[in-house]
Amino acid sequence: MKKMLLIKQGTIYDAVHEEPYVADILVEEGKIQQIAPVLEGKIINEAEILDASGLNVYPGFVEAHCHLGLDGYAIGFEGADYNEMTDSLTPQLSAIDGLNPQDESIRLALEGGVTCVAAGPGSSNVLGGTFTAYKTTGKRIDDMVIKKKVAMKCAFGENPKRCYKDKDNYSRMSTASKLRIMLDKTIEYKKKKEAAGDDVLKQPAYDPKLEALIPVINGELPLKAHAHQANDIYTAIRIAKEYHVGLAIDHCTDGALIADDLAKEGFPIAVGPSLGHATKFELKNKSFTTPGILAKAGCQVSIITDSPVIPQQYLALCAGLAVKDGMGEFDALKAITINAAKHIGVSDRVGSIEVGKDADFVIAQGNPMVSDTKLDYVIIDGIVRYPEK
Repeated sequence: MKKMLLIKQGTIYDAVHEEPYVADILVEEGKIQQIAPVLEGKIINEAEILDASGLNVYPGFVEAHCHLGLDGYAIGFEGADYNEMTDSLTPQLSAIDGLNPQDESIRLALEGGVTCVAAGPGSSNVLGGTFTAYKTTGKRIDDMVIKKKVAMKCAFGENPKRCYKDKDNYSRMSTASKLRIMLDKTIEYKKKKEAAGDDVLKQPAYDPKLEALIPVINGELPLKAHAHQANDIYTAIRIAKEYHVGLAIDHCTDGALIADDLAKEGFPIAVGPSLGHATKFELKNKSFTTPGILAKAGCQVSIITDSPVIPQQYLALCAGLAVKDGMGEFDALKAITINAAKHIGVSDRVGSIEVGKDADFVIAQGNPMVSDTKLDYVIIDGIVRYPEK
């Protein structure tokens, strides 16, 4: 018999329709099968019933940019695996090889309603490697992953300058130049491979860095650009256009200063971490007003914690602070659900409550974006993961 769950009469905030509605949700084998005002008959006898009367039902929250599982609860060198400090150019690295499902921070994220995250390398490197999207439950990362490679991390601004100033990257011009050189080399490498065809003797010498960048050049894997300052955002856009590659803009601290331009460009934007002091020069315009300004300009906006900068479990609270500073509540909900899922290329599975999608839900008596709201249930793939039974 198929495993079935029937969520009865919750008030559904589906991240698709602005107005909530009361309905039943039928889940089979971890997928949403039906949504209807009332589901009755044989289903009632076969399904496990979760009475959500008087409760609000949201999609599981999605984080578009973090380092959860790569740098979390543990302190010190052994707990940190998100920056490779020996080389400024490491596109061949893959987050899945460093993620630690046993890290306490992942359990805390789940208890905060975060059911899916995109985690990957930090921002010390000009090219850092690929991000991975995974669910926040499980003991083996291979079983938690929903998309192994969602984007290729690159970084602009202060971080690569500071981290590699004594090696080979002292200025913003160097950062941009290094990225262009790698993309040019990849184009040349790809042409040589194609020209050689099946003749092994004519194939260029294997280069793992360039192999990792071929999907970027092919338009299969977007660049995920760490860019806070307006000039760095424009550089990321300039390079993406030059090489006709995909681009997602992460952090976007100066976004409010150039909102109209960003709306015209149409690239997805993830804003944050917005809580805390401006600890670097390029963060001087950090504000919770930025997501709302960008959304009103017409941008696709996600809100991010960049955990562990902000602990992952406070993603919904960050959305609430954006509402407090002028963002529409529906835009804020989308910023931690469907927009975040689109940002990392997994919106076919998560980010909204729709038939056919994964059965990931957050259920609460109040609004999870308000700090005093306690979550009643967190469900992933149709199974109640919090509270533990």
